[in-house]
Amino acid sequence: MTTPRAIVLLSGGLDSATCLLMAREEGYDVHALSFDYGQRHAVELDAARAIAARYGAREHRVVRLDYPGRGASALTDLDVAVPKDALGREPIPATYVPARNTLFLAHALAWAEVLGAEAIFIGANALDYSGYPDCRPEFLEAFERVANLGTRRGVEGTPFRIHAPLLRASKADIVRRAAALGLDFALTTSCYEPGPKREPCGACDACLLREKGFREAGIPDPGTSVNS
Repeated sequence: MTTPRAIVLLSGGLDSATCLLMAREEGYDVHALSFDYGQRHAVELDAARAIAARYGAREHRVVRLDYPGRGASALTDLDVAVPKDALGREPIPATYVPARNTLFLAHALAWAEVLGAEAIFIGANALDYSGYPDCRPEFLEAFERVANLGTRRGVEGTPFRIHAPLLRASKADIVRRAAALGLDFALTTSCYEPGPKREPCGACDACLLREKGFREAGIPDPGTSVNS
């Protein structure tokens, strides 16, 4: 019997690492996919490599994407400030990256069709999240429909599934689930603007959500040890 394959979008953060472990637990042969899109927190790519290696990804690809124009996002333009101590203040914060998950999922879909993978896992979260429109259930459901309308596999009756198993989980729930799966939290990184020694800033939305999750889960956060 052939082991089913899955593409896991792996950023190096807590959510995507948890998704990778969940895909493995469900019996998938995991192929990890990360993106270098000029993000100021490129340390996450080192984390993704470490996670993929530690947890037995069959293959790990890092794809380079170029975002057009200045001012697209605080994550890709050093002239745009990363909001600090501002979680929830803006409906869509400056750290939104235009069409990021659309691009990521499209690349994952193409690779999945080549590999014969039936599933794509993404760590999107619509409960404890920062207002990104491409993390909403409606977006993911629509993309799954597009995937099955616009591919040979989908048209011929072997549909793709977009799995977002953390979509409605709180950050505390994610921390607990990751702990149960044996995730080494020190391999993950969340900060949007880490310091010169890759230490988290402690004030960006990602840092605040991570701190909240560990605190509410009652589990200490070891921080990151990747290449530190």
